[in-house]
Amino acid sequence: MITVLGVQKQEKAFLVKVAETALCVMGAQNAALDITFVGRQRIRALNASLRGVDRVTDVLSFPTLSQVTLPLKKEDHPCDIDPQSGEVYLGSIVICRVKAKEQAVEYGHSFTRELAYLTVHGVLHLLSFDHIEESDKVKMRAAEEKILGKLGIGRE
Repeated sequence: MITVLGVQKQEKAFLVKVAETALCVMGAQNAALDITFVGRQRIRALNASLRGVDRVTDVLSFPTLSQVTLPLKKEDHPCDIDPQSGEVYLGSIVICRVKAKEQAVEYGHSFTRELAYLTVHGVLHLLSFDHIEESDKVKMRAAEEKILGKLGIGRE
């Protein structure tokens, strides 16, 4: 079950599809997560209070699991099952809509592509991907491109 807050109905359906595709490609079909859209002030406050970085950012991920092994198996996480959906609850993603619009212009692609990219990026963080070390960054970028490709969203 994927919950999306802070967007219109049409965008919500698109973002659910993006997140579901990311989960499916990565072998985590039995997962639940939340995506919330916020403004510049809210994401800056979250970034400052939770990460100690006092600036606006594009996406933040808040995983509930310390480590995810793929494919995701419910029996590996019996205490993390969402009672409503019966799925493993991975956590929350927060996206700054204004920052996403700015980045779409900066990178020369559509706002839709940027929203898809940030959603995929957030889902991968919930699945224990990271990009601090170069080798991890390469793996994460490859997974992002694979998922976006599956959705038919290439570089514009």
